[in-house]
Amino acid sequence: MTRGSLALKLGVGATALAMSFVPALAANAATVNYVALGDSYSSGVGAGDYIGSSGSCDRSPNAYSALWADAHDPSSYKSVACSGAKTSDVIANQLSALSSSTTLVSITVGGNDEGFSSIMEDCILDGTSTCVNEINAAKADAQANLPSKLAGVYDGIRAKAPNAHVVVLGYPDFYDLSKDCVGISETSRTAIDSGIDTLDSIIQTAAGRAGFTYGDVRGAFSGHEICDSDRWLHSLNFWDITEAYHPTADGHEYAYLPVFSARA
Repeated sequence: MTRGSLALKLGVGATALAMSFVPALAANAATVNYVALGDSYSSGVGAGDYIGSSGSCDRSPNAYSALWADAHDPSSYKSVACSGAKTSDVIANQLSALSSSTTLVSITVGGNDEGFSSIMEDCILDGTSTCVNEINAAKADAQANLPSKLAGVYDGIRAKAPNAHVVVLGYPDFYDLSKDCVGISETSRTAIDSGIDTLDSIIQTAAGRAGFTYGDVRGAFSGHEICDSDRWLHSLNFWDITEAYHPTADGHEYAYLPVFSARA
C-alpha cells in the first residue's frame, strides 16, 4: 500500500468515524428536557428585554438558561426562575415544573434567604459599620440555617426529577478588591465579597452532598466586577433598583453561560 493510498484510507475512515457521531449528538440534544429554576440570577434580572408574561419574575431571553437552550435546541426548555425567590419559594412554586422526563436542571438560590438585596442597599446608604454588621449577621445565619434549606430544595428536585442532571450555580463576587470604588469603603467591599464567598462555599458543599454538579462563576467574572472598566455586573442604580448587583447581558453570555455549558 502506498503512502498516498494509506493516507486516503485513514482520511476516509476518520471522516466516517466523525460522521457516525453526528446522529448520536443530534439524538442526545433532541432528548434533553431542560428546566431552569431559581432566583433573579437565573431568571435574568439585569439582562434586559424581560418577557411580559413572566410578570414580576422578570425572566429574560438573555439569561444563561435561555442562551443555552437557543444554542443547543433541546427537546424542551422551560424557565420558572423568579426574581426574589427564596429556597421556600422554589419548593412551593417551582418544583412542579419538574417530572421524571426532566433530564437537565439548573438553579441559583440562597442569596435571598440571607437578604442580600437589602444588605447591599444598606451598605451603600448607611455606611461601613452597618454594612459589616449586617454581613456578619447574614454569614452566621447562613452557616446555621442555609444548609438545611438547600437540602430541602435539592431533595425536592431529586424527588421530582429523579433522572435529571442537576447543575447548581453560585454567585459572583461583586467587587474587584484591587480597584478603588467611589461611594463605598474598602472595608465594606471586602466584607461584601467575604459574604458572597461564604454563601458560595455553603452552596457548593450542599450541592456536593446532594450529588449535584456545582459551577463556580467567581473566576469567570474576574476582571469584570463592579468598578472594573468592563464590568458585567450592575452597580447601584436608584432609577432601577431591581437590577443593582445583578449580571448584565454580557455577564450571562460570557460568564454564567460558559460555566453552565461546561457542566450541563
